[in-house]
Amino acid sequence: MQSGAIWPAENPTTLSRKISAAVVGCGLLLASAASFTQDRRGPSTAEERQQALEYIHSWQADPLGPQAKDQFAWVLKWFVDVPDLTVHVCTVLDKLPKGEKKDSGTIFGGQFMAQAAFVIENAGKRDDRIAEFQAGVEGALHVYEVLLKANSKDRQPYLDDLIERSDQGTLAQFVKERAAAECKN
Repeated sequence: MQSGAIWPAENPTTLSRKISAAVVGCGLLLASAASFTQDRRGPSTAEERQQALEYIHSWQADPLGPQAKDQFAWVLKWFVDVPDLTVHVCTVLDKLPKGEKKDSGTIFGGQFMAQAAFVIENAGKRDDRIAEFQAGVEGALHVYEVLLKANSKDRQPYLDDLIERSDQGTLAQFVKERAAAECKN
């Protein structure tokens, strides 16, 4: 195994399943530790925010790449640890296939990473949940398009419809409606 590699040359579908399981597992474990770790450290530093953005952008470019799991885990853990930044979870994308089918975990990871980047890059808009959710949906769609390049047979009509809405300029209204219906935080 190469230095820094996650798994030796794996099939992208297998890697996507592992990332999906890792997302859920890490999220549950780290969320339970959030209040404990937030009391132990200060706010995020400029250097940490820069490192997070580098990992996020690298992950978004290649969510199945050899560094993807480590980058995602670092960003997720860091967000749990820092008391001054929060990514808000909302089921805006409610019709992703359940379980490990069709890269749902990786697409959800794209939503999280895009929202994380939004929170870091837009300090003045941290209370604008709709803008954060919009960034997340756009990030998820970007990751979906990256995944389609790896396997064009994994089309999902729901996500294809959202890309069409984006092209037509109606995605923001969809996000706003879904957020109003699903996001109570």
